[in-house]
Amino acid sequence: MRTVRVNLGSNSYDILIGAGLLAEAGKFLKDAGFSGKVVIVTDSIVKGLHAGALEQGLKREGFQTVTLEVPVGEEHKSLETAGRLYKELSDFHAERNTPILALGGGVIGDLTGFVAATYLRGVPLVQVPTTLLAQVDSGIGGKVALDYGTLKNKIGAFYQPKLVIADIATLKTLPARQLLSGLAEVIKYAVIRDRELLTYIEERLDMIKSLDAAALEEIIYRSARIKAEVVEKDERDTGVRNILNYGHTIGHAIESVSDFQIAHGEAVAIGMVAAARISNKLGMLGEDELNRLTRVIERTGLPTEPPKLNLAEIIKAMGHDKKIISGRVRFVLPRKIGEVIVTDEVNQSQVEKVLAE
Repeated sequence: MRTVRVNLGSNSYDILIGAGLLAEAGKFLKDAGFSGKVVIVTDSIVKGLHAGALEQGLKREGFQTVTLEVPVGEEHKSLETAGRLYKELSDFHAERNTPILALGGGVIGDLTGFVAATYLRGVPLVQVPTTLLAQVDSGIGGKVALDYGTLKNKIGAFYQPKLVIADIATLKTLPARQLLSGLAEVIKYAVIRDRELLTYIEERLDMIKSLDAAALEEIIYRSARIKAEVVEKDERDTGVRNILNYGHTIGHAIESVSDFQIAHGEAVAIGMVAAARISNKLGMLGEDELNRLTRVIERTGLPTEPPKLNLAEIIKAMGHDKKIISGRVRFVLPRKIGEVIVTDEVNQSQVEKVLAE
């Protein structure tokens, strides 16, 4: 097991990374000072795959557990679902010191995190991510949110977990499409901060895709370490944390316009290539670097070109990006692999040209 510490003063916590950690969850929670009641929130698929192992691990250490089930799908990351969870928590008599465990992918992590942040003005949150995307990105850093209509993560809060338990054994049950979706976020970390990580992915892509435990643990550890370092410098996303948005400005717009039929990681992959092309046209990112990034994304099996969606709707959706300041959309553009800048100097015509191409 490897540990990444997120140093945020009184909000500090550990990210535990390794295989077989669900069975040890009770011990980890005891070590963190918890006892008594525990609530697990998960979806109907993950419940059948992993809830049993987590429940057994908790009960073995004397915890009283209840598992609350949410339907599968981004459309359930809503105020309506949150309202139902509030009622079920109240029926269970969950208290201010009752930890809520988010067992699942990004949707469950965001939804459960928002509920934990707002129920009784805040109860302890433990992220137990079961997808690669959640283990390297959405389960870390304290961003929790609900969607509003077709607008992704429009209602949310900053609410750090008390602990993150990333059991890489859960990735064995992950559909290939979701594994690739998470790999897009790993590539993002390589582009923004870790050139050597991209080399590692290029050299061991077959091992990663075949779920080699050592390779998975390495890319999760390195990604989590980068995210922890960035969050430590900018917990509330007012400065350097913006670099984590690489690929997401265009990616979120594509995701929304597709009515979430395009997976998050697929949309981010398209967004990363588009941002790299914009950077290349602005004279920053070299042609060789652009081609290298495009090739590795293609090799993973992720898309590099936008699907046949209405371009005007994509541009309109970008206007709802949460990082807009004074009406200007901020883009994260790579200067080279391992270094990016944040700028609001990209105009709409440049974006339209790249997407049209």
